[in-house]
Amino acid sequence: MFSDNRLARRARTLSTQMPAPHFPSEFGEQTILFDSGFAAPQLLPDLAAHAANALTAHRDEVLQYASGRGQPYLREWLATWMNSDGCALTSDHILVTNGAKQGIDLVCRLLLDEGDAIVVTAPTYFTAIPIFRHHGAEFIEIGQDAHGLDVDALASALDARSAAGKAPPKFIYNIPEFHNPTGATMSAERRAALVALAEARDIPILEDSPYRRVRFEGPDEPLLKALDRSGNILHLGTFSKLVAPGLRIGWVAAEPALIARMIQLKSEGGSSPLIQRIIYDFARSDAFPAHIARVQTAYCERRDAIIAAVKHELPGTLIAIPDGGYYVWLTLPLPVDGDVLAAKAGEAGVHLIAGSRFFAGSGAGVPRNHVRLAFSFATAEQIAEGVARLGAVYRSMAG
Repeated sequence: MFSDNRLARRARTLSTQMPAPHFPSEFGEQTILFDSGFAAPQLLPDLAAHAANALTAHRDEVLQYASGRGQPYLREWLATWMNSDGCALTSDHILVTNGAKQGIDLVCRLLLDEGDAIVVTAPTYFTAIPIFRHHGAEFIEIGQDAHGLDVDALASALDARSAAGKAPPKFIYNIPEFHNPTGATMSAERRAALVALAEARDIPILEDSPYRRVRFEGPDEPLLKALDRSGNILHLGTFSKLVAPGLRIGWVAAEPALIARMIQLKSEGGSSPLIQRIIYDFARSDAFPAHIARVQTAYCERRDAIIAAVKHELPGTLIAIPDGGYYVWLTLPLPVDGDVLAAKAGEAGVHLIAGSRFFAGSGAGVPRNHVRLAFSFATAEQIAEGVARLGAVYRSMAG
């Protein structure tokens, strides 16, 4: 048997159990999924013509090794797209990645040594937590409200850390738009304050923005990257939430000197040139803006359906209403435990994620009165049935 003492430190505490079922195909037809942010199957675009064109007209390109930077035409298009949102980028500011999570990992490789601290919101994106943890990060959790990360609380935490003789955090990780899991959108005032604070303290910001174009209502707030005047902000984007998660194409936007280093830290030999060509052709077609509008309309309808169902079936629960994105965040009345609710709901054929999984800390300090519901995958009929089942479990627990 392979001895654990031969493992790297980062691997010794990892579970030896295979992951539980996760993908829709692994569940029965009667199971309703509110857990992960899968795209609605009805909204997946038909990319067959773009794939055929890539494999014929561009065969010599797309079936070869890719550039570690990403294909130049896609990097140019991404820079132009972000510039239409207030940024000032060139293709040299863009690194194409295998989804945004590879971007998170590359930023960690670039900036973190074991024991370094980072700032995250409480709660934060639960899939990012193990990535940060595997790089040996210490977490500084900062609360947030309906207007996003509490910048005043962050300033106080940084002052306290300095007074204690501790090093400043290596970066601040934040999801300004339709925050995962809370759905909150950071106000323009908070964004400006956060960027000013980070610049004054010389602390980079890692802006994760997967849902930017999945907005249902209200005006766009400025990208943090658009407010960047010192090269202090690294931006993460992805096509997973807007187009299709299986494409596995994202990007990092940062200063060229940082991009050059991250290219050297990539180990997969470059993201798929075939998929990059397909995305590029689709994004430049007349079908792309129509697709964005269709996505926004459909997910807005699903958001409204799940909010109405929760209000009816889970009385006493507080629900944060997002202006976009994939999720709603529920605050349960005491003594309802979100971990227990999620487990019992699973037994009733409804899969969701307990809110405790979105906190980087552990132990008694982690709130247990939240759950997150993803409304992106389920149809309106499944939302009604799933929340009805969840409501029955909830009422049995709440008395």
